Amino acid sequence: MNAPFPTDTKTEEPVELGALTGSVGFMLRMCQTRAYDQFFQEFLSTDVTPGVITLLWVLDLNPGLKQGNVGRTLNIKPAHMTKLVQRLVKAGYVERRVPPEDRRSIRLHLTASGRDYLNRYRERFLAVHKAERVGLSDAEMATLLALLNKLNFEEAPECP
Repeated sequence: MNAPFPTDTKTEEPVELGALTGSVGFMLRMCQTRAYDQFFQEFLSTDVTPGVITLLWVLDLNPGLKQGNVGRTLNIKPAHMTKLVQRLVKAGYVERRVPPEDRRSIRLHLTASGRDYLNRYRERFLAVHKAERVGLSDAEMATLLALLNKLNFEEAPECP
């Protein structure tokens, strides 16, 4: 688990970042660590992790997805996806089903317990996302999300 960032920065000396602040990757990572800090602070006394809640959320919206498809969509490496699904199956939150027409594929379904678990934490999860928006107007947030969607779901250009 990530340790929370210190909140008392008054005694810290300033750190010059230079051209790093012009790097999309660096700035996304900085935002991600801040978002994770908020997430883990909100869910400190629980076993909820971003990966678990995200996978359950996606399966609730898309019952019967192939495990590999979910992993690729969420950028989860196959080995990590397998471990995550195994944990959720063992916990009784997810069920694997092999369709008779394609015995090579595994389809994932949320169980009633998985849906209960997700619903128990849904509002807290959404509250964390509302906290991420602090300081941004609705228009700024819409622009940011549109740009992030463009970066995430369009083909990446070749590096020079």
